[in-house]
Amino acid sequence: MPWLQLKARIAPEQAELLEELLLAEGATAITLQDAHDDPVFEPERGTTPLWNETVLTGLYDDLEGLEAMLERLAAAWAEEIPGEPCPEIEHELLADRDWEREWMEDFQPLRMGRRLWIVPSWHRPPEPDAVNLHLDPGLAFGTGTHPTTALCLEWLDALALADGLTDREVLDVGCGSGILAIAALKLGAAHATGTDIDPQALQASRDNAERNEIDEREFMLCYPEQLEAERAFPVVVANILAGPLVELASMIAGHVASGGRLALSGILERQANEVLEAYRAQGMIMDEPETREGWVRLSGRRPPA
Repeated sequence: MPWLQLKARIAPEQAELLEELLLAEGATAITLQDAHDDPVFEPERGTTPLWNETVLTGLYDDLEGLEAMLERLAAAWAEEIPGEPCPEIEHELLADRDWEREWMEDFQPLRMGRRLWIVPSWHRPPEPDAVNLHLDPGLAFGTGTHPTTALCLEWLDALALADGLTDREVLDVGCGSGILAIAALKLGAAHATGTDIDPQALQASRDNAERNEIDEREFMLCYPEQLEAERAFPVVVANILAGPLVELASMIAGHVASGGRLALSGILERQANEVLEAYRAQGMIMDEPETREGWVRLSGRRPPA
Protein backbone atom coordinates (compact mmCIF):
# COMPACT_ATOMS: atom_id res chain seq x y z
CA MET A 1 0.00 0.00 0.00
CA PRO A 2 1.44 3.43 -0.90
CA TRP A 3 1.64 6.26 1.63
CA LEU A 4 0.92 9.97 1.31
CA GLN A 5 3.65 12.25 2.65
CA LEU A 6 3.12 15.94 3.42
CA LYS A 7 6.22 18.05 4.03
CA ALA A 8 6.78 21.71 4.95
CA ARG A 9 9.72 23.92 5.93
CA ILE A 10 8.73 25.94 8.94
CA ALA A 11 10.10 28.24 11.65
CA PRO A 12 10.60 26.39 14.95
CA GLU A 13 8.09 28.53 16.84
CA GLN A 14 5.38 27.44 14.38
CA ALA A 15 6.26 23.74 14.28
CA GLU A 16 3.99 22.74 17.16
CA LEU A 17 0.94 24.32 15.52
CA LEU A 18 1.51 22.62 12.16
CA GLU A 19 2.17 19.31 13.91
CA GLU A 20 -1.19 19.60 15.71
CA LEU A 21 -2.99 20.40 12.45
CA LEU A 22 -1.44 17.45 10.62
CA LEU A 23 -2.31 15.11 13.46
CA ALA A 24 -5.88 16.41 13.44
CA GLU A 25 -6.05 15.38 9.78
CA GLY A 26 -5.12 11.82 10.69
CA ALA A 27 -1.33 11.67 10.31
CA THR A 28 0.01 8.28 11.42
CA ALA A 29 3.50 9.67 12.03
CA ILE A 30 5.17 13.06 12.37
CA THR A 31 8.91 13.69 12.01
CA LEU A 32 10.98 16.83 12.65
CA GLN A 33 14.33 17.34 10.90
CA ASP A 34 16.91 20.10 10.65
CA ALA A 35 16.58 21.88 7.30
CA HIS A 36 20.23 22.98 7.18
CA ASP A 37 22.22 20.46 9.27
CA ASP A 38 22.90 23.12 11.91
CA PRO A 39 24.05 21.95 15.36
CA VAL A 40 21.62 22.40 18.25
CA PHE A 41 23.56 23.82 21.17
CA GLU A 42 23.29 22.81 24.81
CA PRO A 43 19.67 23.16 25.98
CA GLU A 44 18.46 24.03 29.43
CA ARG A 45 17.45 21.02 31.49
CA GLY A 46 14.01 19.76 30.48
CA THR A 47 13.80 21.75 27.23
CA THR A 48 13.58 20.45 23.66
CA PRO A 49 15.25 22.89 21.24
CA LEU A 50 14.52 22.98 17.51
CA TRP A 51 16.62 24.30 14.65
CA ASN A 52 16.49 27.70 12.90
CA GLU A 53 14.41 26.09 10.16
CA THR A 54 12.66 22.77 10.61
CA VAL A 55 11.37 20.28 8.05
CA LEU A 56 8.12 18.84 9.39
CA THR A 57 6.76 15.70 7.71
CA GLY A 58 3.40 13.97 8.13
CA LEU A 59 2.68 10.44 6.86
CA TYR A 60 -0.85 9.27 5.92
CA ASP A 61 -2.28 5.89 4.95
CA ASP A 62 -5.45 7.50 3.50
CA LEU A 63 -4.83 8.77 -0.03
CA GLU A 64 -8.29 10.25 -0.62
CA GLY A 65 -9.27 13.91 -0.42
CA LEU A 66 -5.83 15.53 -0.62
CA GLU A 67 -7.04 18.87 -2.02
CA ALA A 68 -9.77 19.15 0.60
CA MET A 69 -7.23 18.35 3.32
CA LEU A 70 -4.86 21.08 2.13
CA GLU A 71 -7.74 23.58 2.10
CA ARG A 72 -8.71 22.63 5.68
CA LEU A 73 -5.10 23.00 6.80
CA ALA A 74 -4.85 26.47 5.25
CA ALA A 75 -8.16 27.53 6.82
CA ALA A 76 -7.18 26.23 10.26
CA TRP A 77 -3.82 27.97 10.01
CA ALA A 78 -5.49 31.29 9.09
CA GLU A 79 -7.81 30.94 12.06
CA GLU A 80 -4.92 30.30 14.47
CA ILE A 81 -2.54 32.93 13.04
CA PRO A 82 -4.54 35.61 11.18
CA GLY A 83 -2.51 37.40 8.52
CA GLU A 84 0.31 34.83 8.58
CA PRO A 85 0.41 32.77 5.36
CA CYS A 86 0.29 29.01 5.76
CA PRO A 87 3.64 27.37 4.96
CA GLU A 88 3.86 25.74 1.55
CA ILE A 89 3.04 22.05 1.98
CA GLU A 90 4.57 19.66 -0.54
CA HIS A 91 3.08 16.22 -1.11
CA GLU A 92 4.18 12.96 -2.70
CA LEU A 93 3.20 9.30 -2.80
CA LEU A 94 5.65 6.83 -1.30
CA ALA A 95 5.72 3.25 -2.49
CA ASP A 96 5.02 0.67 0.18
CA ARG A 97 8.29 -0.59 1.69
CA ASP A 98 9.52 -2.32 4.80
CA TRP A 99 10.64 0.92 6.41
CA GLU A 100 11.83 -0.69 9.65
CA ARG A 101 14.02 -3.20 7.83
CA GLU A 102 15.48 -0.51 5.56
CA TRP A 103 16.25 1.66 8.59
CA MET A 104 17.95 -1.25 10.32
CA GLU A 105 20.05 -2.03 7.25
CA ASP A 106 21.42 1.52 7.34
CA PHE A 107 23.21 0.76 10.61
CA GLN A 108 26.09 -1.69 10.51
CA PRO A 109 28.63 -2.52 13.23
CA LEU A 110 31.23 0.22 13.58
CA ARG A 111 34.87 -0.34 14.45
CA MET A 112 36.37 2.25 16.80
CA GLY A 113 40.13 2.04 17.07
CA ARG A 114 41.93 -1.30 17.14
CA ARG A 115 39.63 -3.53 19.16
CA LEU A 116 36.38 -1.74 20.05
CA TRP A 117 33.16 -2.30 18.05
CA ILE A 118 29.72 -0.67 18.33
CA VAL A 119 27.24 -3.42 17.44
CA PRO A 120 23.46 -2.87 16.90
CA SER A 121 21.37 -5.54 18.64
CA TRP A 122 20.20 -7.11 15.36
CA HIS A 123 23.77 -7.83 14.19
CA ARG A 124 26.24 -10.50 15.22
CA PRO A 125 29.59 -9.05 16.34
CA PRO A 126 32.01 -9.15 13.37
CA GLU A 127 34.79 -10.10 15.80
CA PRO A 128 33.31 -12.07 18.71
CA ASP A 129 36.58 -11.87 20.67
CA ALA A 130 36.84 -8.08 20.29
CA VAL A 131 35.47 -5.53 22.78
CA ASN A 132 31.85 -5.36 21.61
CA LEU A 133 29.57 -2.60 22.87
CA HIS A 134 25.89 -3.29 22.10
CA LEU A 135 24.08 -0.04 21.42
CA ASP A 136 21.13 0.59 19.11
CA PRO A 137 20.94 3.79 17.05
CA GLY A 138 18.27 6.17 18.26
CA LEU A 139 17.20 9.80 18.29
CA ALA A 140 19.25 11.14 21.16
CA PHE A 141 22.28 11.06 23.42
CA GLY A 142 24.94 9.50 21.14
CA THR A 143 25.28 6.15 19.40
CA GLY A 144 28.82 6.21 18.00
CA THR A 145 27.95 7.42 14.50
CA HIS A 146 28.84 11.09 15.06
CA PRO A 147 32.51 12.09 14.58
CA THR A 148 32.76 13.53 18.09
CA THR A 149 31.70 10.24 19.69
CA ALA A 150 33.91 8.20 17.36
CA LEU A 151 36.94 10.37 18.18
CA CYS A 152 36.41 9.84 21.91
CA LEU A 153 35.89 6.09 21.54
CA GLU A 154 39.09 5.78 19.52
CA TRP A 155 40.94 7.76 22.18
CA LEU A 156 39.66 5.41 24.90
CA ASP A 157 40.64 2.38 22.83
CA ALA A 158 44.16 3.73 22.31
CA LEU A 159 44.43 4.74 25.98
CA ALA A 160 43.55 1.22 27.08
CA LEU A 161 46.36 -0.20 24.96
CA ALA A 162 49.04 2.46 25.37
CA ASP A 163 48.56 3.86 28.87
CA GLY A 164 46.87 0.97 30.69
CA LEU A 165 43.22 1.91 31.24
CA THR A 166 42.79 -1.31 33.24
CA ASP A 167 41.86 -0.71 36.91
CA ARG A 168 41.46 3.03 36.37
CA GLU A 169 38.40 5.07 37.31
CA VAL A 170 36.69 7.13 34.57
CA LEU A 171 34.48 10.22 34.75
CA ASP A 172 32.14 10.90 31.80
CA VAL A 173 30.81 14.48 31.93
CA GLY A 174 27.57 14.82 29.94
CA CYS A 175 27.28 11.06 29.60
CA GLY A 176 24.15 11.03 27.38
CA SER A 177 23.67 7.40 26.33
CA GLY A 178 26.56 6.30 28.53
CA ILE A 179 28.47 5.11 25.47
CA LEU A 180 31.86 6.47 26.55
CA ALA A 181 31.68 5.27 30.13
CA ILE A 182 30.41 1.83 29.09
CA ALA A 183 33.15 1.57 26.45
CA ALA A 184 35.76 2.45 29.09
CA LEU A 185 34.43 -0.27 31.39
CA LYS A 186 34.49 -2.83 28.60
CA LEU A 187 38.05 -1.77 27.78
CA GLY A 188 39.14 -2.55 31.32
CA ALA A 189 38.33 0.40 33.58
CA ALA A 190 37.51 -0.64 37.13
CA HIS A 191 34.72 1.90 37.69
CA ALA A 192 32.97 4.71 35.82
CA THR A 193 30.92 7.69 36.92
CA GLY A 194 28.54 9.41 34.50
CA THR A 195 26.97 12.83 35.02
CA ASP A 196 24.31 14.62 32.95
CA ILE A 197 21.83 17.44 33.46
CA ASP A 198 19.05 15.48 31.68
CA PRO A 199 17.20 12.75 33.63
CA GLN A 200 16.34 11.00 30.36
CA ALA A 201 20.05 10.74 29.56
CA LEU A 202 20.74 9.15 32.94
CA GLN A 203 17.98 6.62 32.28
CA ALA A 204 19.35 5.91 28.81
CA SER A 205 22.75 5.27 30.38
CA ARG A 206 21.22 2.83 32.87
CA ASP A 207 19.39 0.98 30.09
CA ASN A 208 22.51 0.71 27.94
CA ALA A 209 24.60 -0.45 30.88
CA GLU A 210 22.09 -3.23 31.53
CA ARG A 211 22.10 -4.16 27.82
CA ASN A 212 25.88 -4.53 28.04
CA GLU A 213 25.76 -6.51 31.29
CA ILE A 214 27.45 -3.74 33.25
CA ASP A 215 26.81 -4.13 36.97
CA GLU A 216 25.34 -1.02 38.61
CA ARG A 217 28.16 -1.17 41.16
CA GLU A 218 30.61 -0.52 38.29
CA PHE A 219 28.76 2.49 36.86
CA MET A 220 27.49 5.30 39.09
CA LEU A 221 25.16 7.93 37.58
CA CYS A 222 24.33 11.34 39.03
CA TYR A 223 23.63 14.99 38.26
CA PRO A 224 26.77 17.18 38.09
CA GLU A 225 25.95 18.94 41.35
CA GLN A 226 25.87 15.56 43.13
CA LEU A 227 29.48 14.77 42.20
CA GLU A 228 31.95 15.29 45.05
CA ALA A 229 33.79 18.54 44.27
CA GLU A 230 37.20 17.24 45.40
CA ARG A 231 37.00 13.83 43.74
CA ALA A 232 39.74 13.26 41.15
CA PHE A 233 39.77 10.66 38.36
CA PRO A 234 42.66 9.21 36.35
CA VAL A 235 40.57 9.50 33.16
CA VAL A 236 38.00 12.21 32.34
CA VAL A 237 36.01 12.49 29.11
CA ALA A 238 33.50 15.19 28.14
CA ASN A 239 31.75 15.05 24.77
CA ILE A 240 29.38 17.99 25.05
CA LEU A 241 29.77 21.34 23.25
CA ALA A 242 32.37 24.12 23.16
CA GLY A 243 30.36 26.66 25.16
CA PRO A 244 29.73 24.38 28.15
CA LEU A 245 33.29 23.02 27.94
CA VAL A 246 34.68 26.53 28.36
CA GLU A 247 32.14 27.47 31.02
CA LEU A 248 32.83 24.28 32.99
CA ALA A 249 36.61 24.20 32.43
CA SER A 250 37.44 24.70 36.10
CA MET A 251 35.06 21.95 37.22
CA ILE A 252 36.02 19.43 34.51
CA ALA A 253 39.79 19.99 34.78
CA GLY A 254 39.47 20.01 38.57
CA HIS A 255 38.33 16.38 38.46
CA VAL A 256 41.46 15.24 36.56
CA ALA A 257 43.85 13.53 38.96
CA SER A 258 47.57 14.25 39.10
CA GLY A 259 49.05 12.56 36.04
CA GLY A 260 45.51 11.89 34.74
CA ARG A 261 44.28 12.06 31.16
CA LEU A 262 41.52 14.22 29.64
CA ALA A 263 39.57 14.09 26.35
CA LEU A 264 37.14 16.78 25.18
CA SER A 265 34.89 16.79 22.10
CA GLY A 266 31.73 18.30 20.65
CA ILE A 267 33.94 21.14 19.39
CA LEU A 268 33.87 22.74 15.95
CA GLU A 269 37.25 23.54 14.36
CA ARG A 270 36.75 27.29 14.77
CA GLN A 271 36.09 26.80 18.50
CA ALA A 272 39.15 24.67 19.26
CA ASN A 273 41.58 27.44 20.26
CA GLU A 274 39.17 28.94 22.79
CA VAL A 275 38.66 25.54 24.46
CA LEU A 276 42.40 24.80 24.39
CA GLU A 277 43.22 28.04 26.15
CA ALA A 278 40.50 27.49 28.76
CA TYR A 279 42.07 24.17 29.79
CA ARG A 280 45.67 25.37 29.58
CA ALA A 281 44.60 28.07 32.04
CA GLN A 282 43.57 25.23 34.38
CA GLY A 283 47.09 23.78 34.30
CA MET A 284 46.43 21.07 31.72
CA ILE A 285 49.12 20.13 29.15
CA MET A 286 47.15 19.88 25.92
CA ASP A 287 47.98 17.83 22.81
CA GLU A 288 47.53 18.84 19.19
CA PRO A 289 43.84 18.75 18.15
CA GLU A 290 42.47 15.73 16.27
CA THR A 291 40.00 16.76 13.56
CA ARG A 292 37.34 14.86 11.63
CA GLU A 293 34.58 16.23 9.36
CA GLY A 294 34.88 19.69 10.90
CA TRP A 295 34.75 18.44 14.50
CA VAL A 296 37.65 18.35 16.95
CA ARG A 297 38.79 16.19 19.84
CA LEU A 298 41.18 17.78 22.32
CA SER A 299 43.20 15.68 24.72
CA GLY A 300 45.74 16.37 27.41
CA ARG A 301 47.03 15.48 30.83
CA ARG A 302 47.55 17.01 34.24
CA PRO A 303 51.24 17.08 35.20
CA PRO A 304 52.17 14.76 38.07
CA ALA A 305 52.34 16.49 41.41
